[in-house]
Amino acid sequence: MYFVYLLQCGDGSIYTGITTDVKRRFREHRDGKGGHYTRARGATRIMYTEKYPTRSGALIREAQIKRLSRDKKFELIGHSKNN
Repeated sequence: MYFVYLLQCGDGSIYTGITTDVKRRFREHRDGKGGHYTRARGATRIMYTEKYPTRSGALIREAQIKRLSRDKKFELIGHSKNN
């Protein structure tokens, strides 16, 4: 099983990625062992996840989400950008 996830970073930006273990991956991001983007900005919380049976399905969805505007990402999460 694969998960697409959105993290809130320390600077308020949103990071999107995929993993097979959301909790482990969040710890890696939080501890500075994730990707360059989250090492530079810090990861503060998991905002959203979606589950996919295949890696290819998760990668397709990750690409779709990355193309969304910040406001559309907040709509997807179900929060206003002021939360």
